[in-house]
Amino acid sequence: MSSEPTPTIFVVDDDQAMRNSLKWLIESIGMRVKTYGSADEFLSEYFPGRAGCLLLDIRMPGMSGLDLQAHLAREDSRLPVIMITGHGDVAMAVKAMKSGAVDFIEKPFHDEDLLTSIRNALEFDEKQRRLRSQRAEIAVRLAELTPREHEVMTRVTEGRANKEIAAVLGVSTKTVEAHRARVMDKMRAHSLAELVRMALIVDSDLQGL
Repeated sequence: MSSEPTPTIFVVDDDQAMRNSLKWLIESIGMRVKTYGSADEFLSEYFPGRAGCLLLDIRMPGMSGLDLQAHLAREDSRLPVIMITGHGDVAMAVKAMKSGAVDFIEKPFHDEDLLTSIRNALEFDEKQRRLRSQRAEIAVRLAELTPREHEVMTRVTEGRANKEIAAVLGVSTKTVEAHRARVMDKMRAHSLAELVRMALIVDSDLQGL
């Protein structure tokens, strides 16, 4: 728990009164907040990997909220984005959602609705961080497998029986059992179900999910 980074809610809005109001509201429930008057100001300080979420006004002079969202996507930023929209901006908000924003809030909004959206975004960020960490750990373990052990793992996690795998690979069942035991050991899997979950995480990573 102590190693988890403290999340920050980044607020980007050209309206100073709105920035001050949002900062007060979010800090009132004990969350860390940083505010910026423009997308450029935010980008001058931001670096990838920050924990938290981005509360972003959709309409701003210069680089708009949509422009900033697109820029972050090109930089492979995983920071969850919540769009703040004014009257008549719903079509733009839908575009933002299709581009990866996790939510949009229409002005005027209820404080609790905004706070709920922020909590959901932080929960999403934490889950994604945990999943990326798991993927990295699994990749290290996979690198320890020999090509044959990779083959055995693939077939085992597809639900193939040892005898069937032996026939496909042209080896004895005992050889498959030995490979399977080494796979379980190197992958640090305590059960077949755990090994299957690791394989599913790898598959989802390859599919870009």
